[in-house]
Amino acid sequence: MAFHCNFSNTDLSSFTLSKCLKFNCRTSSLFPRTLSVHRVSPFVVRSIATSSDSNGDGGTSAESEGKKKKLSEQSSWEAKDSEGNDYLYRLGKESENMNIAVGARAGVIDDLFTGGFLGKDSDIVFDYRQKVTRSFEYLQGDYYIAPLFMDKIAVHIVKNYIAHLLNIKVPLILGIWGGKGQGKTFQTELIFQAMGILPVIMSAGELESERAGEPGRLIRDRYRTASQVVQNQGKMSCLMINDIDAGLGRFGNTQMTVNNQIVVGTLMNLSDNPTRVSIGQDWRESDITNRIPIIVTGNDFSTLYAPLVRDGRMDKFYWQPNIDDIINIVNRMYEKDGLSKNDVISIVKTFPNQALDFYGALRSRTYDNSILKWVNEIGGPESVGSILLKRKKKENLPVFVPPKQTVEGLLESGYSLIKEQQLIMESKLSKEYMKNMED
Repeated sequence: MAFHCNFSNTDLSSFTLSKCLKFNCRTSSLFPRTLSVHRVSPFVVRSIATSSDSNGDGGTSAESEGKKKKLSEQSSWEAKDSEGNDYLYRLGKESENMNIAVGARAGVIDDLFTGGFLGKDSDIVFDYRQKVTRSFEYLQGDYYIAPLFMDKIAVHIVKNYIAHLLNIKVPLILGIWGGKGQGKTFQTELIFQAMGILPVIMSAGELESERAGEPGRLIRDRYRTASQVVQNQGKMSCLMINDIDAGLGRFGNTQMTVNNQIVVGTLMNLSDNPTRVSIGQDWRESDITNRIPIIVTGNDFSTLYAPLVRDGRMDKFYWQPNIDDIINIVNRMYEKDGLSKNDVISIVKTFPNQALDFYGALRSRTYDNSILKWVNEIGGPESVGSILLKRKKKENLPVFVPPKQTVEGLLESGYSLIKEQQLIMESKLSKEYMKNMED
């Protein structure tokens, strides 16, 4: 009875084990001699090199090389590309392990290597990478979407997804700009939820790094991730960058860094070549990325590099909600508190020329007295830490009763906020600390 193990396909030696205590080792073409191993004692193995080419079955090494057995007819280990190069070696060289479409997936590599305990489609890297998308499950309730905002976002996204059918130049980037606190980001997220879009969202804080080139690579990586959402999940996606002027804008004597230049160049290149995106690997003819629309928000796009915001690359949209939009948005905000639309109109008219976030801050300010009362009831500020963080797992917090919203209470909170705004604008305490600062 003999045990035979053949590794000729991986260019390793073949071993033959028989009942006798002699091992015959037939080597491949890398080792022209055959090693015969004799057992001398239960604890010693001696290796004797011979010059014979015999492999024990009467054949030669040349004949055995011609009889190499493939692991599988569809094995990726032996696959060759169109140029005759090893497929796995070329894949590793080009993608730097970033090609998430090739993994432990049925039909891509042998079933022997996919395994059954993780399932036939056990590409956990792709599942992990898709966590950068936003699902907006926290947006519960009835919110108002401004029709003009909805139309602009929808048209931009649809135009980019059917750009190959249109005989026009379609800008890849939509720049939404306007005053602070006007709901640019929130309105955009509501539209994403309504349209079933899974966006990849970045912030201005990711546009700088201690490593040169890292933010530009991150943008290209996030862009390709959004493309993978379209390809693998069959859902629309886009890349959104919030407050881009905070990261790329030039304010006065602000220092310009290499990363700022690389990020601007990356966005310009994406606008010009939206289907050819590299993250450091070698170029491949078959590596075509889906066209993904990009949406950026900011307050002042005049601080950005002019060639980036030019027509053809970026479509601009100035968002300034009118009085009807403000009333409808605030009305939906206070609808669950029992306030009528007339009450909302009176509040909006009492505090004109305020951003949308001001009316949200009114409601938040009315909770202050109720929270202070609750803190005193549970033992005072000294006991808050132990009650909030050190309670037992199944122990519930003391019941907090939210305040009832009234027009009088909201107006009182509004006057308090207005007073704080005026103090900031009038005091300018920085002048007290820096006497030589000019106006």
